[in-house]
Amino acid sequence: MKPLIPLVLLAPLANLIAAQSGAPNPAVPAAPATPSALAAPKKPERPAPPTRPFDAPGTPTFLRLDGNPGATPPANADGDYLVGPEYAAAPETKIIEGVLQGRIEQFQMDSRDCQRFNPGIARETFGTPDPNNPRTLIVETHNIDYKRTITVHIPAQYVPGTPAPLLVTHDGPGMGKPDQNLTRILENLIAQKRIPPIITVMVANGGGDAQGHERGKEYDTMSGLFAEFIQHEVLPLVEKNYGVKFTSDPDGRATMGTSSGGSAALIMAWYHPEWFHRVLTLSGTFVNQQWPFNPETPGGAWDFHAKLIPESDPKPIRLYMAVGDRDNFNPNVMRDGMHDWVEANNRMAHVLKAKAYHYQYVYCLNSGHGVGNARSQILPSALEWLWQGYQSR
Repeated sequence: MKPLIPLVLLAPLANLIAAQSGAPNPAVPAAPATPSALAAPKKPERPAPPTRPFDAPGTPTFLRLDGNPGATPPANADGDYLVGPEYAAAPETKIIEGVLQGRIEQFQMDSRDCQRFNPGIARETFGTPDPNNPRTLIVETHNIDYKRTITVHIPAQYVPGTPAPLLVTHDGPGMGKPDQNLTRILENLIAQKRIPPIITVMVANGGGDAQGHERGKEYDTMSGLFAEFIQHEVLPLVEKNYGVKFTSDPDGRATMGTSSGGSAALIMAWYHPEWFHRVLTLSGTFVNQQWPFNPETPGGAWDFHAKLIPESDPKPIRLYMAVGDRDNFNPNVMRDGMHDWVEANNRMAHVLKAKAYHYQYVYCLNSGHGVGNARSQILPSALEWLWQGYQSR
């Protein structure tokens, strides 16, 4: 007599056979639907953003480099440039034989050990427009504890004990997943002496996105708080952990980010120009995404081009911006007229030019939020432009 196969083993075996064949298994009862599965409707897909023509009213007059894959603006020139719609990765994105490799280190910061952004916040649902103030949302949040990864790239050319120029990047990678695409570009540019031997500190966000989440609180808040967190809590730990020193010269300190990480980069330099002068943004979120509402800056980062830059004396900030012609457009329930990423970046270019800032603005054809298809073409030259004129002190 053949041994019987217990039912508890038979069910998983039947499921496996059914899964491999793609057919249902009538011999095994289907698992009952869970309440969460029954209650969770499929989230509707967000409509694709419209393409905004580069020559539409309100856009700057661009110097045209389009139609030439691989073309980038001069590293020593300011102004407005058009690239795309096809792209080619720059040579500096590849491994180049003979280039010295730096080292990459990582550690984690626990929010419970921090003075700022402790505890964090998170939300369950996005929120609803405030009927008494269309510029903000009503959002229910709760406190959270969280950890963030800090990734540090130390170039081979760094001389221990000397104060190094610094690049801080936002939305840094997770533990065990360093961004080797960025570090490869940096190492190639350093080897070619197109940028100084900078130490790069990549700071992960606290989680979530936009209003009511920790990332939104850190990146979209119009204040000096996040720069103070970097200056007083992150950088001292990097120096202590790895025996490095950072220059105190703000002209030797840059910050960089994509989307809200881009607005955060400018916010850091705007509120603390004594610490940071150089800013690189890709699809910068210069829109109304601040939460909670602040009557001093009621438009959030939209106020940069609406009033802060036009109504202030120029600050010693050098700013690079890139945006895609299909970048974000009113991506949520707010219809306040301040959620078009392309319009926001166009307006930034106009006010920066009017105030005689050093800026470079790159408009990427056939590109969406984050300019992902254009990034490998434009980022090396963007970093080179960013560091133009730097002299170590």
